[in-house]
Amino acid sequence: MRKAAVTTVSTVAGVILLLSLKPHQNPAPDMTASPPSSGTPGASSSPAPPGRKPSSGGASGTYTGSVINTSYGPVQVSVTLAHGRITAVKALRTPSDRPRSQQIAADAVPRLTREALSAQSAHIDAVSGATYTSEGYARSLQSALDQAGV
Repeated sequence: MRKAAVTTVSTVAGVILLLSLKPHQNPAPDMTASPPSSGTPGASSSPAPPGRKPSSGGASGTYTGSVINTSYGPVQVSVTLAHGRITAVKALRTPSDRPRSQQIAADAVPRLTREALSAQSAHIDAVSGATYTSEGYARSLQSALDQAGV
């Protein structure tokens, strides 16, 4: 009887360990109906075919990400690329429904921008205390990068 209890506890512990290692999925994006911009004149706004890099060393231009609705308001960014490298990210919309939301965004956006420039992608860490803004920023940035085919 004791051996069966030890085996059961070990099995349960193993299952819990495996479940805790499973990558978490983000919920489906809640995007508004406003269409993304087509980027700067002359810049290609259609993504490269899967498995192919954009020609001539990567996309160049400015691309606007989708508006991402968060619990505290919309977030939208634009990204400027030079030959496939992120050279600038600009927050176009940030949560502003309350003074506290404005304060959080004012603190978080510069950090998120530095992180995106450093990572050269939308795979960035969230800013503590600005989880929703961070998630919206990263999702809008990824939307803009997708437009560029990067």
